[in-house]
Amino acid sequence: MQVVPYGERAALVDLDDAGEVVGLRAALSASPLSGVDELVAGARTLLVRFDPARTSFDRVRAAVHDRESGTGPTPGGPSIVVPVSYDGADLAAVAEASGLSVPEVVRRHSAATYTVAFCGFAPGYGYLTGLDPRLHLPRRAAPRTRVPAGSVAIAGEYSAVYPHQSPGGWHLLGRTPLAVWDADREPPNLLSPGTRVEFRVRS
Repeated sequence: MQVVPYGERAALVDLDDAGEVVGLRAALSASPLSGVDELVAGARTLLVRFDPARTSFDRVRAAVHDRESGTGPTPGGPSIVVPVSYDGADLAAVAEASGLSVPEVVRRHSAATYTVAFCGFAPGYGYLTGLDPRLHLPRRAAPRTRVPAGSVAIAGEYSAVYPHQSPGGWHLLGRTPLAVWDADREPPNLLSPGTRVEFRVRS
């Protein structure tokens, strides 16, 4: 782990993988640092924004190292269940690429427990860790210009739910009627860093 200044009001923590980001963010959230205003998670980084009138970079760096060295299992965050109809356009191709049957792809994807590691790409788009390693596939060679809202997809080590219709290059496994982003709801996003997610096969 490396902690470096990011301007005068933030420290950038470089970590090995998204799982470490989730764990450190959970540890810092459970035991907040005085003067810290915000924690912003990325794929391999955690940005710690602080008020220089109340703390300093050196104090933040020391506290981050203390939390990191004592980090155990990630505490349970809020959890949601996402019902999925596994009828996605790429389901058969994913099965072929992974050497699994279609029912086995569905079983493995829906059996895992996921954690939102970070958000990006679009409002409400959560990158979920916990995907079965047999389903780790590179993005599609040719992205789609339109992916419907509610599409459940995988790419690399992540799974995701598209919150809006948008372009996208992930493999589509299915769809959910659950609105993971609703601007009229408070808060509008269901998928925030630390949230646990289960995908459940719709009957």
